[in-house]
Amino acid sequence: MKRLTILIVWCLILAGGSIAAQERPGGQRKEAEFVEEYITPTRIMKVTGDVRGQEQLLRPYVGQVSTTEPAVAVLKSSKSGKASILFDFGKELQGGVQIIRAISSDKKAAVFHLCFGESVTEAMSSVDAEGTTATNEHSVRDFETSVPWLGSMITGETGFRFLRVDLVSEDVEVPLVAVRAVSRYRDIPYLGSFKCDDERINKIWETGAYTVHLNMQDYLWDGIKRDRLVWIGDMHPEVMTVGTVFGNHEVVRKSLDYVRDGTPATSWMNGICSYSLWWIIIHHHLYWYYGDKEYLSAQKTYLTELLRNVMKNIDGNKEAYKSGRFIDWPTNDNPDAIHAGLQALTVRALEAGSELAGWLSDPALAKECRDAATKLRTYVPDNKGNKEAAALLAIEGMLDAKTAHDIIVKYGAKDFTSFMGYYMLEALAKNGSYADALDLISEYWGRMLDLGATTFWEDFNYMDSKNAARIDEFVPEGKFDIHADGGAYCYVGLRHSFCHGWASGPTAWLSQHILGVEPASPGFKTVRIRPHLGNLEWVEGDFPTPYGIIHVTHSRRPDGQISSTVELPEGVELSAE
Repeated sequence: MKRLTILIVWCLILAGGSIAAQERPGGQRKEAEFVEEYITPTRIMKVTGDVRGQEQLLRPYVGQVSTTEPAVAVLKSSKSGKASILFDFGKELQGGVQIIRAISSDKKAAVFHLCFGESVTEAMSSVDAEGTTATNEHSVRDFETSVPWLGSMITGETGFRFLRVDLVSEDVEVPLVAVRAVSRYRDIPYLGSFKCDDERINKIWETGAYTVHLNMQDYLWDGIKRDRLVWIGDMHPEVMTVGTVFGNHEVVRKSLDYVRDGTPATSWMNGICSYSLWWIIIHHHLYWYYGDKEYLSAQKTYLTELLRNVMKNIDGNKEAYKSGRFIDWPTNDNPDAIHAGLQALTVRALEAGSELAGWLSDPALAKECRDAATKLRTYVPDNKGNKEAAALLAIEGMLDAKTAHDIIVKYGAKDFTSFMGYYMLEALAKNGSYADALDLISEYWGRMLDLGATTFWEDFNYMDSKNAARIDEFVPEGKFDIHADGGAYCYVGLRHSFCHGWASGPTAWLSQHILGVEPASPGFKTVRIRPHLGNLEWVEGDFPTPYGIIHVTHSRRPDGQISSTVELPEGVELSAE
């Protein structure tokens, strides 16, 4: 077997050195089936009413109910009061719950009220409470169910970490053997990895990966509690993270095709013009990373018609979409930011379309797209100091990278968003501002971790976090409840999703820019390794390719230069660029 090791010394951005390489075991394995894992609660947070032996519910359960259970918890309800337990399962999960009931003299089915929550507040909030923002939309998280005598019951399908179990039946005593979460996820390996000398950054990379993993259900969802849907525009950061962590996974193509097949090319995907632009951009990314000509060729008819539809919505040198004008919720009331963002995204989509047409041997379409993009570049809308607009313009080279940098870093993480924050990081990379980007990742995404997050949120207003309580505790007097009292637009209060795949951007960004791994030609036949450690001392990690795993390590030497070791699978060559 061929063995090759590459040792490189980097000075500032890149410096030459001696070259060798190594084949490393690993690579994509066939997609596995979904698994269901039973998870014991990590703690009981609150007990109400007549409950005895609740600590028994924290012990592992063998999975089979018996007529001689040695130790059980007992919930007793009467007309004067209900018995209730609030469980914490330690991390965000996608799935439901199993409740196991022991033998008792009363053989009637016991009725329980279950309330799942992504935060303690949500688990303590019922949808029928006056003035609540709690909902059963997209997934039912608040309902009643029956548990049989001397048996078990599995129910629920939502995103949650916490669960409140109330005994509804009156004048009964119910012994419980176990209450376990049932987590449903794809049993697939984490092919990519990232480690550095900053544990906070490591945790952010891992949390982004886990957030997307939970959303890799039958399709690539936006969220596991609310927005269990395929939103194409929202998918772009998710697609980047899937590729970074899991490689070329079928769920991406399945989701892209699902929305394509349900949307005429003369309409906009999900009713939003920018989402059709993102569909084009994602396909460019897929071919660049995986070089799947057969899959790309299957898109040709639709892609051609869609690109021509995009070009019909150009007025002179300006985008002129008449409907579905959207970039991100926090810019929804800012038409200037939307216009600037759409102008930049249209340029990006048309230039991506031009390359796609070239790969599909359609030079006429390639020229048509390229000419339209060139014309659009002659007009640069005013970004009005908006971070999202400045970032999108800078990524396309339509705004000076230093100017965009100054707008983005102003006031730190204020006005960052969990979706468009990824593109702000991309714009900072265009300016070579890697230390600033790392600081903002730590400040913004790290602050969610400080508040108890185990997955990243649909949106996060950094300024709301200043006096906020953690989501894994009861909100103390005088503290801000960031779940119940935060949020806006479609994610007001408890409707807010706390596991949203579009928030995973730092995972992909860190592997691409800090680890420095990206393809230099379609399908990773050649790879470009350009580490940027920013304020880090060392970094190492893996990156999946169609040929196997690339492994790299970078460390800062006393003289400031970066020493690197690169291990390449057979079939991948290091680019000289």
